[in-house]
Amino acid sequence: MRAVIQRVTQANVVINNSIRSSISKGLLILVGIEDADTTEDITWLSGKIVNLRIFNDAAGVMNESVRDQGGDILVVSQFTLHASTKKGNRPSYIKASKPPIAVPLYEQFVQQLQTELGKPVFTGEFGADMKVSLLNDGPVTIVIDTKNKE
Repeated sequence: MRAVIQRVTQANVVINNSIRSSISKGLLILVGIEDADTTEDITWLSGKIVNLRIFNDAAGVMNESVRDQGGDILVVSQFTLHASTKKGNRPSYIKASKPPIAVPLYEQFVQQLQTELGKPVFTGEFGADMKVSLLNDGPVTIVIDTKNKE
């Protein structure tokens, strides 16, 4: 799984000119799923995200997590995170999972985040044409790949 995690003061997803989900302070997570992903990847990534200390504490130091801050999470599926640009100028998405594999893993990921966060997690709609808006706070943007845990 690949995730782009952005600390935001606000974010929303619009589908067919209608707001699907909206959050204020929290994290916008773009997530890409590949066939090799497992429940172990979901558990590790969700735990890492919810406990990632990227919010300022009272002293202004990034020392608190989204859970510590009572923030929200908005998850958007994004198969393009698995784009391969090795050959030519047209990206290949061969590593991105097709819906029969990706949808259950995506739903399990959202459920695991809800469990870890202790409250509902907001989402886009898997496979939909979405317009995502955000106000990145900091800016703070972190990329995590469960196959390359660094």
